[in-house]
Amino acid sequence: QTQLVESGGGLVQPGGSLRLSCAAPGFSLPSVSIGWFRRAPGKEREGVACISGPAGSTNYASSVKGRFTISRDDAKKTAYLQMTSLKPDDTALYYCAVDPYLACPLVDDDANIWGQGTQVTVSS
Repeated sequence: QTQLVESGGGLVQPGGSLRLSCAAPGFSLPSVSIGWFRRAPGKEREGVACISGPAGSTNYASSVKGRFTISRDDAKKTAYLQMTSLKPDDTALYYCAVDPYLACPLVDDDANIWGQGTQVTVSS
């Protein structure tokens, strides 16, 4: 089963927090890279954060560094994106992705396995 199941999006006020989850039951997370992309209205899809390999190396987009934290629970086969100090510019559809070739930062290409996306809206 190579499906990814996302949860945790929603509406939050500026300065608030949300945690996204991505369950990947068909993967051994230390053997892949897993992370999130996002697509804001009228913008290109961009990589947000990823965690990769046995050591759990991480990478963040400069726009979220210091505010977002990616982690994973290998036993639960689930990755998490803790988002704090959210801004209206963080409003986007967030997609979980797995790269079986261990690229981190993630490359936006057809080699990835994609989740269905979850909406994050930051607004007062």
